[in-house]
Amino acid sequence: MCGIFGIAVNRNAPDTNRQIKSTLLDLALLSETRGKDSSGFAFRNDIDRAINVIRSPMPISSLIKEQVFADELDANLKNACGRGKEHTKDIFSVIGHSRLVTNGTQLNDENNQPVVKDGLVGVHNGIIINVDELWNKIPAYQRKYEIDTEIMLSLFRHFDETCKSSSVSISRTLKEITGTVATAFFIDNKSEMVLATNNGSLYVLSNFKDILIFASEKHILNILMRRHKETISDCTLLHVKSNTGYSVNLADFQVRHFNILDETVADDSAGIKEKSSLNIQSVGSSRHDKSLLVDFNDIMTSPKATREAKMLEFSIDEISKLRRCTRCLLPETFPFIHYDSEGVCSYCNNYRLKNQPRPLDDLLQLVEPYRSTNGSCDCIVPYSGGRDSTFVLHMIKKVLGLNPITFTYDWGMVTDLARRNIARTCGKLGVENIIVAADIFKKRSNIKKNISAWLRKPILGMVPLFMAGDKYFFYYTNQLKKQTGIQLNIWGINNLENTDFKSGFAGVKPVFDKERIYSLSTSGKLSFFAFIGKNFFLNPHYFNLSNLDSIGSFLSRYMFPQKDYYSFFDYYQWNEKEIENLIINEYDWETAIDTKSTWRIGDGTAGFYNYVYFTVAGFSEIDTFRSNQIREGLLSREKGLKLIEEENRPRYENIKWYLEIVGLDFADTIKQINAIPKLYRK
Repeated sequence: MCGIFGIAVNRNAPDTNRQIKSTLLDLALLSETRGKDSSGFAFRNDIDRAINVIRSPMPISSLIKEQVFADELDANLKNACGRGKEHTKDIFSVIGHSRLVTNGTQLNDENNQPVVKDGLVGVHNGIIINVDELWNKIPAYQRKYEIDTEIMLSLFRHFDETCKSSSVSISRTLKEITGTVATAFFIDNKSEMVLATNNGSLYVLSNFKDILIFASEKHILNILMRRHKETISDCTLLHVKSNTGYSVNLADFQVRHFNILDETVADDSAGIKEKSSLNIQSVGSSRHDKSLLVDFNDIMTSPKATREAKMLEFSIDEISKLRRCTRCLLPETFPFIHYDSEGVCSYCNNYRLKNQPRPLDDLLQLVEPYRSTNGSCDCIVPYSGGRDSTFVLHMIKKVLGLNPITFTYDWGMVTDLARRNIARTCGKLGVENIIVAADIFKKRSNIKKNISAWLRKPILGMVPLFMAGDKYFFYYTNQLKKQTGIQLNIWGINNLENTDFKSGFAGVKPVFDKERIYSLSTSGKLSFFAFIGKNFFLNPHYFNLSNLDSIGSFLSRYMFPQKDYYSFFDYYQWNEKEIENLIINEYDWETAIDTKSTWRIGDGTAGFYNYVYFTVAGFSEIDTFRSNQIREGLLSREKGLKLIEEENRPRYENIKWYLEIVGLDFADTIKQINAIPKLYRK
């Protein structure tokens, strides 16, 4: 879920200082799209017996401008490519990392990468789920940091004490790990760089004699090939497939491929046995963003948690008295709702069954022209880590027999729970997960600006502005198609999640026969944007630095054409019980601690906006979702009433997390929301 990259250049390579430097800087900047929370480099210098680490809680584009980085890079290039006797030259080797924070805040430098532990210096993309269990297996090694990469390095050292082969040691390490790993590391007592992955999120560009470059995405190396033809004209671009890796001997530049599942290899230990010194330099940053991790368990142990939780309103006695549809659950406060003489609402009377899929064989026929014949990836699966997208990924891989690549757009509201579920699933399936990480500091700042503006004049029709930043998912899917050359994309959109009320509060009348749940008619788009524009002028605080991002987000969602696009549930009946059984039993999918529901638990925004809707209007998207299930015959009304009462309970932990990371005071914000006039109090 981060960007890892690196270069190794043989001492006899024809490339100049300038060429190598330019290639490395481009490689680093291209990798920044995968994470901007922190960054770092590790340079191996065998002439001086040293591995020098530079890392910082700043984006890599900032770190490479620091003098300490420039000095270190120039010193290593001089050793490798400088003039003088050939025997004094070193093989130039560097690994780097552009981090999207998962385990461990970036404000604690020990959690930033490259990680230094037990004589290893490594970078890691992915999430290791079973960290505590693994530490118990190697009691002789002490845990020092929060970051999960540490256990991988210590586990490798544990096995390497008895193994003669680094490839066997990393093979045994990855077999113990649950989750996703793409890694590169140096070993202090071996002239060796090891690359390995269990899910295929790694690519190599090499001629296997003079130069080897690696990165987390094929697209990054494709751009590098176009920009640096002189340096890498004779190189081949290869996918490091799941459960494979490479070992690069930094004494003689011998590159060996290995299979993690096959440990029958000879002694491949390389080079010097004298340990290299490990030198770490940390570069500070003036930009202190909140960590992505505000752990729910930490929240609950806070002394003020009980007091804050009691501030959250749950006016169920009043809300239960609202008139509701006699067939579904929608209350009288729902936008544009009307009831007939029998008490059935207009939404039920105009409802068209959605969970009536075409045969799965039809989808099999449709995807056949896209199917790869050489084992390469042939399908893009937008993957949020939620229950539906997890189920769909499983079905695409196991039932449709495609070779998918998953894509996650992280705009700062993907919770760590969602990340762990992504890692569980992709690790077990051996599926690559491409991350596009937004400028999370900026995205969260935009959310804060819009909520602060909204609280001055709270209108329910403007609440979607809080979630505007996530709509780029659609834009980046199209970008990924261009980058990878993969045209087919299959989505896990559940048509029962239709939430017409969000635009309804903005004055947009419902369209009952629309093709997709997120689509709006031309007149609906005009009405919606007119409403937004009107409220901007009524509340000038909406005019802020988030505006361009919000406009681009809505255009991405509503204007971009969809091509080679299929929704899996158009061909397979959605069944909540089947989905939950599969993801929990097959993938040990993790549920939330603050709700019994499995829906929306990986979305950091859901607890907050549903609290707003329920507190003010007496219903949330949970009511619409359960109502659609009732209309489809999947749920009884009696059961639905019980579920909405349970599932609409305020999710304190989720709301606290959300307000904490966007920088809003919990007590002040909740007090202002609670003071908004209620639609059910007349």
